[in-house]
Amino acid sequence: MSRIGKMPIDVPRGVTVDISKEEVAVKGPKGELKCSVNPDMIITLDNNVLTVSRPTDGREHRSMHGLTRTLVANMVEGVTKGYQKVLEIVGVGYRVEKAGNNIQLRIGFSHIVELEPLPGTSLEVERNNRIIVSGIDKELVGEMAARIRAIRPPDVYKGKGIRYFGETVRLKPGKAGKAIGRSN
Repeated sequence: MSRIGKMPIDVPRGVTVDISKEEVAVKGPKGELKCSVNPDMIITLDNNVLTVSRPTDGREHRSMHGLTRTLVANMVEGVTKGYQKVLEIVGVGYRVEKAGNNIQLRIGFSHIVELEPLPGTSLEVERNNRIIVSGIDKELVGEMAARIRAIRPPDVYKGKGIRYFGETVRLKPGKAGKAIGRSN
């Protein structure tokens, strides 16, 4: 049996779960999420505890068991607590500014890069070098953070660019010939 799939999901107070054959809808204090699930998976709600089970031990059912449970658990957590990812901008002269709902990035290009948040996410600026992406859908928050990071990923030689908060960038050494010196 799947270790992740067989774990129960506790449903907090104020969260309602609507289960149909092919869709699960979760409504909570922060919003509402819906997700399509495999119709073979059996999702039951008893005493504010969700359980996901599979009909057979076939390969496809085993692989869908843990995935279905994780998707439903992420929806329950999203409508109660929400998700956020923090990105930091590293580099001399690199900064970010808030412009309405959008953000403006000054990251070494000849122009200002303006980004609009995906529907269901929000962007906040902390100081002038930190971006906080937040929302209730874990997938959308991760997608928005990845799009921001892809604009200027960290440089492997100087370390400047946009990175996730806490991400370590291993710097490569430069040319070895310059450090040693040339023989004439």
